[in-house]
Amino acid sequence: MTSSTVEVLLMARKIANHAKGEGVLFAKKHLRPTYDHLGAVLADSVLQAGLNYTTVVRPRVMEILREKSHGHTISSLVSLIKRGETCGFMNWFHHEKVSRFEALVTFLQRRGIEDVQDLRVALASDEFCDAIQAVNGIGPKTVDYLACLVGVECIAVDRHIRTFAKAAGVENNDYHVLRASFCCAADLLSIPRREFDAWLWRRAAAPAQVQLALVV
Repeated sequence: MTSSTVEVLLMARKIANHAKGEGVLFAKKHLRPTYDHLGAVLADSVLQAGLNYTTVVRPRVMEILREKSHGHTISSLVSLIKRGETCGFMNWFHHEKVSRFEALVTFLQRRGIEDVQDLRVALASDEFCDAIQAVNGIGPKTVDYLACLVGVECIAVDRHIRTFAKAAGVENNDYHVLRASFCCAADLLSIPRREFDAWLWRRAAAPAQVQLALVV
């Protein structure tokens, strides 16, 4: 067993113990949503960074799922972009996120990705996960977030995860080490990784409600 593996296991144990103390084993089971609509997946992954998920991102994703079934494949999204309808599709008009959405569509088209199933398979490849990060603004967190949205068992390391790690006594701030440690912690707790990810997100989003539920 390598020293890095030992470090991940020690960090995972700290995280798992802290999560137990915070009531994770008694919490209601929830998972991050998954979508079979590729346009919704890409819009969610692009919009979520830096925006309030509940009030800004989720309503737009729900609108896409409810009213824009035509954008569920890469072919349909390419046609939409050619018609200049990306802003209306996303209900978002800031250039940066719109351009990132279009760049992702172009990248996936070039890689032969047509639907969510294709993306799910592709995300199992380290080569694909590295290549997609060549798209401006796409880093390892977004790649893991995409994986969560299509049903892959993983954890996307965001600021909430980092805050929880510090509270658990974990000092290492490396993205990949933290991801491995939180995934290992979920395994130690016998909790699906996406379920653990959802619990961490809900806890950070509504700490007062979580603490009240624990008291009751």
